[in-house]
Amino acid sequence: MRLCREKNYGVRMKIIHCADVHLGSAMDSRLPAEKAEERKRELRSAFTGMVGYAARCGARAVIIAGDLFDSDRPLKKDKEFFYNAVKNNPQIDFLYLRGNHDGLQSYEQSLENLKLFSSEWTAYRYGNVAVWGCELTAGNCSSVYSTFRADGEGLNIAVLHGACGDSSGRDKVNLQKLRDKGIDYLALGHLHAYRSQKLDGRGVWAYPGCLEGRGFDETGEKGFIELDISDRITHRFVPFSRRVVRELAVDISAAGDGYAAYMLVLNALEYPKRDMVRVILKGETDFNEPDLAAEINKRLAREGYFYLEVKDETLCRIDPAEYGLEQSLKGEFVRSVLADGELSDEQKAKVVSLGLKALDGREIDL
Repeated sequence: MRLCREKNYGVRMKIIHCADVHLGSAMDSRLPAEKAEERKRELRSAFTGMVGYAARCGARAVIIAGDLFDSDRPLKKDKEFFYNAVKNNPQIDFLYLRGNHDGLQSYEQSLENLKLFSSEWTAYRYGNVAVWGCELTAGNCSSVYSTFRADGEGLNIAVLHGACGDSSGRDKVNLQKLRDKGIDYLALGHLHAYRSQKLDGRGVWAYPGCLEGRGFDETGEKGFIELDISDRITHRFVPFSRRVVRELAVDISAAGDGYAAYMLVLNALEYPKRDMVRVILKGETDFNEPDLAAEINKRLAREGYFYLEVKDETLCRIDPAEYGLEQSLKGEFVRSVLADGELSDEQKAKVVSLGLKALDGREIDL
């Protein structure tokens, strides 16, 4: 366990806590190629903007709590981008703890203001604050909690990367074993959304989330955390993303046709046009319009959103009497599903809906 001291630094200061930047992320799982390239540039811009924010507010350090890169073999251009940010801000220390996406090749340059952590607890002291960090490995994920010794002279920040809970592991942070150890702020990385709760009677834990949402599994405001430190540590989440990834569920049960469904969706859309939006069609319909989601998506394209997609999760409104005597494949299918004694009513409705859509040649979202 190493403690690196910086003497005679003022008590009042700010520290920025970020994580899960994922430089080099492909961004192309859903987006067209040109949009993916734009989002890559925006991800870099978000990191540059965060560093600029740190410089303007006089932050002494930026904590990177893992997954700076999206790969354990980051591209040279992504590493050079990061090194240049560090070099151009010599007044800020960058405290970098590798996460499960980072690897041994995540850094190759030795820079005075790039401070690294290892598989043993290392701390960097700034006045009355010690910032501790340890990279979780298969070899230390159980013992790491017993080897932590807080600095009794002042405030303590601990940095770890993993999913928090009550168990230990390579990518797991055991909160129970960190309680009552003198930690004032536990800076975490791994989850891609902001979260913060009390750790114990003294400290709190927090995830800043990622800087930019990359897909529809990363919805909501994204950004970083600003720590204000004096005789205690307070923190606040700073929304900072260029675009917000959003999901909007719209019940179109009242629509009598595809155009009416489109109008319901249009009237529900109130997000900034710069955002990325997924509209999920909900409810029960009794009209037959093949490729309903695609048709609504085509109409919405003229609204000018950066990216918008429509997913159809509606159910077909079923009247058992309608299919009771119908001599057709649809009739036979509906009767067999409704007669199934092992399915709940909800399951029957979903199976019938998906089946009828498939028989009509409509696109199915599973």
